[in-house]
Amino acid sequence: MNGTGKGATLYKILTKQKALIAILVMLIGMLFSHSNFYSAFNLLQMLSSTSILLILAFGVTLTIIAGGCDLSIGGIMVVAGIVSIKLMNAGMPMGLAIFLAILFGTVVGFVNGFLAVHQKTEPFIITLGIGLLLTGVAQQLTNAHPVPAQNPSFMMIGNGYFHGVPNLVIIMLVLFALTYWLMRYTEFGRNLYAIGGDYEVARYSGIDVIRTKWLAFVISGTMAALAGVLLSSELNTGSAVYGETTALVVNCGVVVGGTSFAGGIGGIPQSALGLLVFGLLGNSMNMLNISSYFQIMLQGAVIVAIIWLDSYAQKRKREAV
Repeated sequence: MNGTGKGATLYKILTKQKALIAILVMLIGMLFSHSNFYSAFNLLQMLSSTSILLILAFGVTLTIIAGGCDLSIGGIMVVAGIVSIKLMNAGMPMGLAIFLAILFGTVVGFVNGFLAVHQKTEPFIITLGIGLLLTGVAQQLTNAHPVPAQNPSFMMIGNGYFHGVPNLVIIMLVLFALTYWLMRYTEFGRNLYAIGGDYEVARYSGIDVIRTKWLAFVISGTMAALAGVLLSSELNTGSAVYGETTALVVNCGVVVGGTSFAGGIGGIPQSALGLLVFGLLGNSMNMLNISSYFQIMLQGAVIVAIIWLDSYAQKRKREAV
């Protein structure tokens, strides 16, 4: 009986977390490939290449749990990266240039929160519009040409190692721990879940719903700007084309991981798993020498399959009640 109970518990966990199943399937599948997939170097590089998306996802998760979304992160990311490089190339100290670039993201997040929360506009539309606006700003700043960084120290932030571990992975893990703690152990995190679960009930419970949800957008914008600085450091270049599909990939990855667009459901670990699905899938296909065109098709198929399985499971659950 005990074995049956454990089996039922395991089944419930696996059916609840479709991203985890996808990751396990890929890991098992790559055992039979004749590649260096399981080398420490490859796994670290895979995690490093996914770190930027994970950092973006940590911020976006807060807005989605609160019942919103943030599609401006791609625009914030590219502008912040370009601004940091342009300021340094103009002679500004690296630390100050990075600070101002991240502050830019904070300001955009504040504007997103003002429009989406205080003015009660639709977050999907307003953040999409802000993202497109910022992409245009990035193109104007660069004249649609990449802007190379002239500071070697800046490049080492995104390409350096600490005791054999890429800096990007270390920064990502620190931010993972901070955002997990914020959502799991603070009143702010609990309030975000309450707001996403039922906005009116949260408001009548005495939660400052406007300030709390607004702050989620501010954090998302700040994280997006930090990700932009790190990406420009890694590539040693600022460009307007880096964030064209970033917002869609990150928001899809967050939802694939189990953080619901309905709000109030999910968390930082779930979002991390969702983005790792994309990172692992891309790395596996590169190892198998699969063409980039087919990779895009397969990524779309994985998104559709996981969301369909989740919707089917929810339907069965409602029918069983």
